[in-house]
Amino acid sequence: MNLTQYNAAEEQHYSAEWEHPPTVIVGTGPVGQRLATELRKHDVEREIVMFGDEPWAPYDRVQLSSWLSGEQSGMGALRDDPHLRLYLGMSVTHIDRENREITDVRGIACPYNQLILATGSRARIAPVPGSRLPGVFTFRNLSDAQLLKARSVRSRNMVIIGGGLLGLETARALRRFNTRVTVIEQSSRLMYNQLDDDCAALLQQHIEQLGIEVITAVRVKQIVGETRIAGVLLSDARFIECDTVVMAVGITPNTRLARDCGLHTARGIIVNDRMQTSDENIYAVGECAEHRQTVYGLVAPGFEQAAVAAYDLSGQRAEYTGSISATRLKVIGYPVMSVGEVETEWHRPSLVYRNRRKNILRKVLLDGNRLDAAMAVGSWDEFSRVQEGVRTRRRIRPWRALRFRLTGTLWSSEGEGGVAGWPAAATVCNCKSITRGTLSKVVDQGCADVACLAKQTGASTVCGSCKPLLVQLLGAVEISPVYAARTLTAAAFIVALAAVLWLLPVRIPYTDTVQLSFQIDTLWRNPLFKQISGFSLLGLSVLLAVLSLRKRVRRLTWGHFDSWRAVHVLAGVLTVSMLLLHTGFRLGDNLNLYLMLVFIGLLLAGAVASAVVGLQHVLPLTLARRTRELSVWSHVLLLWPLPALLGFHILKGYWY
Repeated sequence: MNLTQYNAAEEQHYSAEWEHPPTVIVGTGPVGQRLATELRKHDVEREIVMFGDEPWAPYDRVQLSSWLSGEQSGMGALRDDPHLRLYLGMSVTHIDRENREITDVRGIACPYNQLILATGSRARIAPVPGSRLPGVFTFRNLSDAQLLKARSVRSRNMVIIGGGLLGLETARALRRFNTRVTVIEQSSRLMYNQLDDDCAALLQQHIEQLGIEVITAVRVKQIVGETRIAGVLLSDARFIECDTVVMAVGITPNTRLARDCGLHTARGIIVNDRMQTSDENIYAVGECAEHRQTVYGLVAPGFEQAAVAAYDLSGQRAEYTGSISATRLKVIGYPVMSVGEVETEWHRPSLVYRNRRKNILRKVLLDGNRLDAAMAVGSWDEFSRVQEGVRTRRRIRPWRALRFRLTGTLWSSEGEGGVAGWPAAATVCNCKSITRGTLSKVVDQGCADVACLAKQTGASTVCGSCKPLLVQLLGAVEISPVYAARTLTAAAFIVALAAVLWLLPVRIPYTDTVQLSFQIDTLWRNPLFKQISGFSLLGLSVLLAVLSLRKRVRRLTWGHFDSWRAVHVLAGVLTVSMLLLHTGFRLGDNLNLYLMLVFIGLLLAGAVASAVVGLQHVLPLTLARRTRELSVWSHVLLLWPLPALLGFHILKGYWY
């Protein structure tokens, strides 16, 4: 870390160099770090003092499990800042609200102009007999991680009490060590607050396949041992041998400092929409704060709170109205996602997609026809977009519901779901709360790769799950022509021209002489030729429908999507030719007229979609996206009456 660290232990008083008392932040965790960064954006010369009770340089707690498992060596740090004083291993013991001073553990006072409490939370210890035995650990900070890492070298049987987020993260981290890991969860399923029974069952199946034992619907009655742990006794009388126990049963907000100085507290430190406590000069953010009777045990809401507090501290109006609960992690490499309130007792209508071959289960919960919550186990590339949709209560149209049930996606990969088309305020990097607008601004300034975006904004530097979105956004800066773009455009022109000619009074006349060896109108007047062209046309229609399924159903993975799209368009041109041979540019009457109008509508809609795809590299992004979306769905909807009309047409020809 290149940030200057001040040794408070050698100072008898805090700096008298400040012209005005500084802004003091108590807590050097992720939210405290984010607050310092946000404050610096508003005022480059603001004097900031940070106190941390840990001896370690500021680090990102989100990455602790990756560090413990050996996947990551470092965990980030504050950047060099000449106007920021950092005191490590120096806890704050008292707040003097009247004189606006805090007192450190040595009894030395430091003045403040504004005080922000980012004291976080501590691991909760379950009231189980034996919980104070040597070999019982928590996993909350770097000290815990170091102790567990040292312990894992000689531990052979570990029990993790708690099957929530923290417990599974711990299991993930400890799995790599040569030890048996057992997860015990007292509720009926893993991640009870984030997943329903079906998703939790699939997650449990995956975890057990990797050699981790999972026991649910039972609680630990006692940790057995005298001088060391012998095992755990369960409420159903089972005994599990182990030499190490990790408590992962939740957190408790650190409120003692606020409570002792008279601030209003409940479960957490009570704050208003500006993140102010009952003292207007003192703010609270992160896991220690309670906003509208809610304490968020996640980092992302803390980042949002830090941004609001920074705005308010800088004299700008900002309000925090709450956060949508969202979870996104990898449990031993297996993606698990949840957003919104997903409790099953709500009995809301849902959309379900399952791919057993890829072990994917996705559920979308609706309130009427609007996105209300979602959850998934297994990969889901558009989850960030779904999360934004839940936040804005996005309306889900019937065709989107159908698309989800068939393909597991709500939006087309290149259409409305593309990150470049998201609102500027939509969050792309959830760990760092970085919006699409912020990323686009950096891209416009010259960033051309993910590494540059990560350096400039911090996006993808925590869990990395947003990297595909960053790649997509970067690709949208300059869109390259798609495969066979010229072919798609030319075919679209031919098909559109033919469709227009059918609607115009252009008719190939019947031959009025028999002296010719061949009459062109024989092709659509002779019964034999008419049957040949008709059944060829029927075969092409079936082929086009099958090709459409290949393009849109992800389970059908043979060949490349772009190649099949080109084949589909060329088959459309062949269909036009065969339709011409069958009708001679005539619309017909009655049933035949309706059938031809449907065919022409299909051809026009398909031609527009093909032209937009072929020219999307030169068209405005928004125009291309909207036109393509409209034309594609017009094409799909017009397809529905075609089988019935064709059936009646064939029946009429042979029956009557």
